[in-house]
Amino acid sequence: MSDADRTTFHSRRALLRFTAAGGLALAAPKSLARELPTEQQRPESYASNDEVLESGHKFFGSVSRGLAEGLETLTSKWGRPNAYILGQEAGGAFVGGLRYGEGEMFTRNAGRRKIYWQGPSLGFDAGADGDRTMMLVYNLPEVAAMKQRFAGVDGSAFFIGGLGFTALAAGDVVVTPIRSGVGARLGVNVGYLKFTSGPTWNPF
Repeated sequence: MSDADRTTFHSRRALLRFTAAGGLALAAPKSLARELPTEQQRPESYASNDEVLESGHKFFGSVSRGLAEGLETLTSKWGRPNAYILGQEAGGAFVGGLRYGEGEMFTRNAGRRKIYWQGPSLGFDAGADGDRTMMLVYNLPEVAAMKQRFAGVDGSAFFIGGLGFTALAAGDVVVTPIRSGVGARLGVNVGYLKFTSGPTWNPF
């Protein structure tokens, strides 16, 4: 191969490498855009309670002894969740009350996102509390569907092993908060939670 041929060969190879690198650079964002989860993607249901149970045990620690039994009760009512939230909240009440919280929502295939919630309550209720809260989400058609108000489901509250279970619903979507509190919140109340993608002081 002559010097001129070698120069041409190396120049073409360099050009091909440069073009290929440029092509990958241009193609990568489009490929990633297709793979990145969106708020319109439907979350897949968890195949079993095991993954959710493991996260719950790590989250609640030693007070999680009633979690497995509670999850079985919830599964018998609403099936398998397709999202869950881990977070913290604080609230207080004297007849009327407010609750604020923030955490992260996890899904199998639609990613994880920061989420906030707030809402009022009204009833025979007094006290203040600060809770580690796990919420299971059922029948969520897309991540964006969390951004709405969920009202309490009558007769859905129960306690197992130091954990309190309740249920909220908006149409077919059900959210079941599971709380382990460090304060006292006595009585019964009715209300709702409003979920948002950013923090707000407005509970309504």
